[in-house]
Amino acid sequence: MKKIGVYFKDFFTSITKGDIWVKLSLLIMGAGYFGRKQFIRGILMTLLEVGVLASIFRVFAPYMSKLSTLGTVQREEIFDPLTMQKTVNDYDNSLLILLYGIIGILVIIAFLALYIANIKTVYRLQKMQEEGEHLSTFKEDIVSFKNERFHITLLTLPSIGVILINIIPILFMVGIAFTNYDENHQPPTYLFTWVGFKNFINLFTTSQTITFGYAFVRVLVWTLIWAVLATATTFLGGILLAQFINHDDTRLKGMWRTLFVITIGIPQFVTLLLISKMFGDYGIVNTFCENVGILDFLKNIGLLNAGDAFIPFLSRPGWAHVTIILVNIWVGIPYQMLVATGILMNIPSDQIESAKIDGANKFQIFWKITMPYVMFITGPSLIQSVIANINNFNVIYLLTYNYKTTNMSMANSHATEVDLLITWLFRLTNEYSNFKMASVIGIITFIVCAALSLLTFSRMIGGDKEGVYR
Repeated sequence: MKKIGVYFKDFFTSITKGDIWVKLSLLIMGAGYFGRKQFIRGILMTLLEVGVLASIFRVFAPYMSKLSTLGTVQREEIFDPLTMQKTVNDYDNSLLILLYGIIGILVIIAFLALYIANIKTVYRLQKMQEEGEHLSTFKEDIVSFKNERFHITLLTLPSIGVILINIIPILFMVGIAFTNYDENHQPPTYLFTWVGFKNFINLFTTSQTITFGYAFVRVLVWTLIWAVLATATTFLGGILLAQFINHDDTRLKGMWRTLFVITIGIPQFVTLLLISKMFGDYGIVNTFCENVGILDFLKNIGLLNAGDAFIPFLSRPGWAHVTIILVNIWVGIPYQMLVATGILMNIPSDQIESAKIDGANKFQIFWKITMPYVMFITGPSLIQSVIANINNFNVIYLLTYNYKTTNMSMANSHATEVDLLITWLFRLTNEYSNFKMASVIGIITFIVCAALSLLTFSRMIGGDKEGVYR
């Protein structure tokens, strides 16, 4: 709050103490530069002001004026018997109103920030001129962007990309979550409108007609279990595999690494689709298990019902969960093995030698030196892996795209027992056009990922741990 107060205090100080050129800049943003004979900057700033104001009033204002209702005129086609053609009325498009309305608000906020910064800048130029300091020319400004202000040049394009690709879609998704945008309210034929927190309430509601609350708890629990197990198993498996390959007694180290690297080279979706066929109800794995007696053995020990004709690797809850995690271990360990190999080769040898002199055995060296070092180095990567697994669409969807739930409560909310939040969101949008609930789930997913990132970052690399490993 203090910084905000200083920000506006500087702005009002610039206005009150500024000369006529600074005050003229309130109307014409380039005036302050014209007064200091910086004509090119003045022309550019004036043109920018005209362009932004024109776009606000001519493009965005019509949509922003309808943001409160998201449109009131529905699309209608009228057949004209004279021309024998259909005519369409001047209808409102709720989707465009929401999108252009959000962009318009962002443009206004950015313009106000630029407007205030411009007043401060021209006031600073006034003081520099009064103190006899050199005012940079336009050419000198351009050169500075290649030298002392080169970081601004580098950061400009990524910043614009973040706004266009991340911020605007996120704000748009948040907006959709507060509307009734679904298969019955699809633009341009139909309008949708604001419904407040109704969709959020529905996500946590379980009743005879609404079962999103029932499905959400189960999908969220499975998503978190999956993210932790998928990350932990591939991480530990990768370290152990790297340790085995780099062990002094292991021969043909290059061959072993090559074999596992080949598994990375094969496109993952090919591997997953092939595995889904192999582990299908009537796939080759089930045929093999039946022929060698594994199917009967599982029936005898009670893991399968007497009437089961196959092992439901990917078609029954429990079985499918275990199969998915095992398949992910197979496709994920080789990558973690490569990462761990690079880290293990860079562990300070003096620490290991000191531990050996102190009498530490190999397990103690691994547990007390190797693992903490690897955990510290790969901490940010692990956080990214957990978040990536929360959003791991490929493994879940490609393995279980034929999965059919028999749970009516799950089916009523268009979810299955093997869905992650991200695959549930995909089903809702792609198969059922339920964009409003998909947006709510997207927001929940974002909150879960952000909370995990903050928690794990503070736990793993916070404090003075960084200095310990220097």
